[in-house]
Amino acid sequence: MLVLTRSIGEKLIIGDGEIKLTVLDIRGSQVRIGIEAPRTVAVHREEIFTKINETKTEKSEATEEKVVETEA
Repeated sequence: MLVLTRSIGEKLIIGDGEIKLTVLDIRGSQVRIGIEAPRTVAVHREEIFTKINETKTEKSEATEEKVVETEA
């Protein structure tokens, strides 16, 4: 993991510059981050990303069960 130190207003550039993160504010233990990215790039908080993947896995497993039942 790369660990960087940034101050309010400073940016991080990811990849070829299409994704930019800006430190907007720091309040106690919370950091507000602004994200500039193309609409084709999904940006989620980790807990939302985890729920999305769990839902995809559940749907995939349900589809596999239907295929097995049909073949039997």
